[in-house]
Amino acid sequence: MIDREIKRSLGQMMKGVEVVGARHGGVARAYTSHWVSQVAFEEPIVMASVSPKHDTYPLMVAAGEFAVSILAGDQIAEGQYFSYPGRKFHHIATEYLTEWPDDPEGPPVVPGAIAWLRCRIVEQHPMADHQLLFARVEQVVPGRLKEPPLLYSSRLGWRVTGDRAREPGVSIRDQLLDRVVAAGLDPGAPEAESDE
Repeated sequence: MIDREIKRSLGQMMKGVEVVGARHGGVARAYTSHWVSQVAFEEPIVMASVSPKHDTYPLMVAAGEFAVSILAGDQIAEGQYFSYPGRKFHHIATEYLTEWPDDPEGPPVVPGAIAWLRCRIVEQHPMADHQLLFARVEQVVPGRLKEPPLLYSSRLGWRVTGDRAREPGVSIRDQLLDRVVAAGLDPGAPEAESDE
């Protein structure tokens, strides 16, 4: 059990909401996650954290792939639906999933999402109560890329991205570089190693 203060603090973390889907043996399942992350710069690798108790997990492993639907701010119904095991709602909202384009055997995706990512699993890592699946993004279908994404925090609930945090025309990076120059330092020089 996580300490109450740790849980409250972790609950402040706001993350994008995705639906992760998989298909194998004619069965398709999906779950809502805010634990999908890009984990590399030079390669298109993502990590999905999934409970092995979820009915999507064995399909992901058997198929060796999954799809990620990045939800837009107006897709809270889809996000809420897939945040519970499908059996709770008797898989009633079939309109919330569609086939991967031109591949009826591919992983299912949520219609109208910001983007769809088709991911091939390259590595698994077991954790205490979840599996971390690392996967290479092999195919992308852009959707409503200009729409604000749906966000979630266990303390703050469902949110939509809003206003920019930085004023237009203001570059914090440029301001910091100006300070470096004003201090008589070369911003392009490598930092000297410390003896500490």
